[in-house]
This record gives sequence, structure tokens and C-alpha cells, in this order.
Amino acid sequence: MAQLPIQHTPTIELLYKGYADRAKDFRRPHLGASVIGKECPRALWMDFRWCSDPRFESRILRLFESGYKEEDRIIENLRSVGITIYSRDPTDGSQINFNEEEFGHFSGSVDGIGIGFPEAPKTFHVVECKTSSKKLYDKLVKEGVEKAKNQHYCQMQIYMRWAKLDRAFYIVCCKDDDRLYGERVYFDKDLSDRLVEKGRRVIYTPTPLEKLGESSTDFRCKFCDHADLCWGKSLPLVSCRTCAFSTPEVDGTWTCGRGEKKVISEFEQKTACEGHVFIPDLVPLLLIGADPEMGTIEYEGGIINGPGFVLSVDLEKEIMKRNKQS
Repeated sequence: MAQLPIQHTPTIELLYKGYADRAKDFRRPHLGASVIGKECPRALWMDFRWCSDPRFESRILRLFESGYKEEDRIIENLRSVGITIYSRDPTDGSQINFNEEEFGHFSGSVDGIGIGFPEAPKTFHVVECKTSSKKLYDKLVKEGVEKAKNQHYCQMQIYMRWAKLDRAFYIVCCKDDDRLYGERVYFDKDLSDRLVEKGRRVIYTPTPLEKLGESSTDFRCKFCDHADLCWGKSLPLVSCRTCAFSTPEVDGTWTCGRGEKKVISEFEQKTACEGHVFIPDLVPLLLIGADPEMGTIEYEGGIINGPGFVLSVDLEKEIMKRNKQS
């Protein structure tokens, strides 16, 4: 007999709606250490430039919440057996945050810094707590974090670099049966140097980086937030970060070059202004030219993006209209 679909009662629907209503904006202001291990350079660049706004269904938002709660539980488990864990900044109670010293925009928060692990009682460790499915858990047990979950491995390398420590303790809870996996990770300076240079390239390259996938059907693109944009099927979000006039500065700010150069706040970046013009490489049209004085960019078919012509918020509709006419 076929399995009947799950019927949600009004109460369950209300609970799910509550998660949707409370959902935060997942566009990070910085390039995070937790994502620097992503394989695709273009996906990282598009993350940082807010080309897409990740949207998650309520069930996934609840799953994220469960993961955060499990992190706290693991920290308390470690403390309960005599391991000292520093998980909060004593000045304000926030997570312990680090930033790349060489340039701005690259940062992250560790789950904790710990000492007293039986494997090396006198050595401070970066502590990274995760949850996983049984499939990934079994893979971790068999292969270790470097091979089984390289993005987590890279995250810890950056944290160790920033914390000036040479060990990390990686602990994972299997969501299926509550088993715990633990692994000590050693600092790899050469890898951390490469990851920092990767971050610098992602942040300060003004045009999209190379893509990992070879076609729109590539399995590596299947679950990417930017797949349609990357393969020319849509336009990016309108924000200062997708505008040809904005620049990420070394001091960690963003500036607008339209008119007199000025620093733009995170709120301004997300709302953008009517002077927004897309970075041409993000527009799936043939570039014809630009008018620096007017601050506009012209594409094939006589489409001009900019003030007094087609505003960025209307550009996708204009492209669709022209395509229908032709």
C-alpha cells in the first residue's frame, strides 16, 4: 500500500508559519570561515556578493535550530567531564569571533576554545561541534573529517590560524542515534595560507570567479542557491553588492563610487538605490558599452540599465518582454 501523505493540522501549520515569520536574513555581511572550504569559487563569490537570498522551508529552519541546541548540549557535556570550554566573549556574552588580520570582510565565530582533553590535557584546542545524518557520520568514522567533510576541516584550519593554536577538537553528534564522534585535527599552515588567499580572491575580485560545474545539469550545481543565475537563467538580487559602482575595501567597509565616494552601511547595501546598475558579467546579455557620465550600461537589443532608463529592479521583466517580441 502506498504511504499516505502527511496531513498537517492547523496547529502544525501555525508552528511552521511561526518559523517562516521569524526567519532571519541569511545573507552574511562577511565571508565566513565556515564556507571557505566550498569547492566552487563562483558560488563563494556569489555568496559574498549576495547574488541570491537563500530561502529555507520551515522544516529546515527548525532543523537548524536543533543543530544550534545540540552545539550547546555538547559544550555542556564536555564541561561535565572536567574539560574547560570557553564559548563566550566575557565582555559581552557573544560568541568568540575572529577576523583575518591581513584584510577585511573575512571572519568567523568558533564554538569554543577548550583545554583538558584526555588526548592532550595541557593543550588548548579550537572546539567545533556539528550534527550529521547517519550516512555522513558513518563516512566520518571510516574516512576522517579531512576527506569526509573537507569544508569543516578547512573551517577548523582557519580558526586555528586566527586563534594561534595548532590543535582542534572536532565532535559530531549523529542525529539518528545520538552517537558521538571525536577527532583531533592538526594545524596545516600551508593549507591555511592557501585558504586565506582564496578568501582574498573571492572578496576583492570585481567579477564572478570560475565555476566548478561543466553544465547546468552538473550534479555539483544541483543544490546550489545560484544555479539559475550562474547558467544565465535569471538575474541576481538587487543590492549594492551586485552593483558595478560598489567596492569592498581592505578595512572591511563597502563604498559606493557613484558621485562622491562614500561608505555604505549593511542596511543600505541590502536596499540599494535607484542608481544601481548590475555588474555586467551577471547579466545574460551581450555588452555593448557604458556611459560613465550617465552611470549606465548598454546591452544588445537597445537595453540600457541605469537611471533614466531601465532600472535594475525592472531589468529581468524588460529582458523577458524583448525576448517575447523577438
